[in-house]
Amino acid sequence: MTQTSDLPRGGEFRGLVAAVTGGASGIGLATARELAARGAEVCVLDLNADAAPAGLHGFTCDVTDRASVQTAFAAIDQRFGRLDVLVNNAGIGAQGTVEDNDDAEWARVLDVNVTGMARAAAAALPLLRKGVAARAGDASATAAIVNTCSIAATAGLPQRALYSASKGAVLGLTRAMAADHIREGVRVNCVNPGTVDTPWVGRLLDAAADPAAERAALNARQPTGRLVSAEEVAAAVCYLAGPYAGATTGTDLAVDGGMQGLRLRPAEPADGAE
Repeated sequence: MTQTSDLPRGGEFRGLVAAVTGGASGIGLATARELAARGAEVCVLDLNADAAPAGLHGFTCDVTDRASVQTAFAAIDQRFGRLDVLVNNAGIGAQGTVEDNDDAEWARVLDVNVTGMARAAAAALPLLRKGVAARAGDASATAAIVNTCSIAATAGLPQRALYSASKGAVLGLTRAMAADHIREGVRVNCVNPGTVDTPWVGRLLDAAADPAAERAALNARQPTGRLVSAEEVAAAVCYLAGPYAGATTGTDLAVDGGMQGLRLRPAEPADGAE
C-alpha cells in the first residue's frame, strides 16, 4: 500500500486525471494549473475550452445542458478511460436583495451553481469509480470531488440573496454527496472562498461609482485586510482533492482571510494619532 508519506510533495497527483469545470478563468484556471503542476493530467471543461493553456486538455462543456456535460465526460473517458478528481467550479454571481431578481434570474443562477454541479457529478461518478478500481491494490486510494462553495453559504452578506441561496445549496449538496458516495471510495468536500481577486470581482469593481473605494471596502471586510488570491483557493482545492486529505470528506474549508470565524476589535490608532 502506498503511504502518503512516500509521495513527493508537489507530485502527489502524478498519474492521476482531473477535470475542472469553469477551468478557463479565475479560480478554475488557477486550480487547473496547480493540479497540472502537481502532476495531474488536467481536463478543462468550459464554455470557452479553447482558452485552456498549453499542456491542459480543453473540452467544451455547458453545465446547464445535460447532453453537453455527458458528451464532455464521454470524451474524457475515451481519452483517459478514468477520472480521479472532479473540481466542480463552474458558477456565476448575482447581486441584490430578494426584491431585485426576477424568477428567470433565480432559475438561471440556480441552474448553473447548483443543478450544474449535480449534472457534472452525475456524469463524472462512473469515471471516478473507474479511477478507484484502477488503484484497487491501494487500500488508501480514493477519488475526490471538490465543489466551489462560498463564504456566502455561511455568513449573511448584504446584496447577495440569490447568490447566497445558491451557495447554501452547494454546501448541503456537498454533505449529501459525501454521505452517498464514501463507501464507493469517492470523497466529497467543498471550499468556501471569501472575496477572491478574480475577473468577475474586477468587473464588479469597474462598474462601481468609485472602484478604488469599493476595493478598499472589500479589502477591509476580510480580517487579513486584502482579497483572497485565486492561487490560495487552488491550493486548498488541491489539498482536499489529494492523498493528504484521504480521511477528509463532507467538510467545508474556509479560505476567506478569517472572515467567517474571526470577530476582531477595531484597530487601535497608531501612537500619536487622534
